[in-house]
Amino acid sequence: MEGERRSIRPLPDVRIGPLADDELTDEQRELLGGVQVPGNATVNIFATLVRHPGLFRRWLPFGGKLLAGGKLPDRDRELLILRTGWLCEAAYEWAQHVPIAERSGVTPEEVEAVVVGPDDPSWSEDDAALLRAADELHDDGVIGDATWASLAARYDEKQLIEVPMLVGHYHMVAFTLNSLGTPIEATADTDAGADA
Repeated sequence: MEGERRSIRPLPDVRIGPLADDELTDEQRELLGGVQVPGNATVNIFATLVRHPGLFRRWLPFGGKLLAGGKLPDRDRELLILRTGWLCEAAYEWAQHVPIAERSGVTPEEVEAVVVGPDDPSWSEDDAALLRAADELHDDGVIGDATWASLAARYDEKQLIEVPMLVGHYHMVAFTLNSLGTPIEATADTDAGADA
């Protein structure tokens, strides 16, 4: 909704938490070995979702393709993820992606403007269209014609396919982590945008 400002909901108590290293099976350990995380830290999203090895094995390449091998520019990808995380009130997703977004060229001021949404006057037309696409997918389940036309003037066919796939994927991730109560790592940036 125009001008609507939400906040990140507090996480519920941990319902299904991350596995400790000494709880991992050999299969789970092998699956986590394929996750590339700076500093070789076991991130809670992975240590939690690996409890379901069959799903994890199939999900990880898809999520990894969108995050590290997609066709959208990194900055555009992160704007879509941040807006989706904000709309889903996803504390974990927000905490993980604010620093990734900033490394991808999103400024701290832009992170704050993501909270306001596509109608913040600081956005370029291109950036506003990205955020509007996330809003329309969240609210209506479809990118509207005007927003689509704006995106189509900028992106090729593969990138256009990727926009709703990315937003949909991060909805799934937000719904899952919100519902499981996945705890945020102590090193994550939990304050960015939380008071906006």
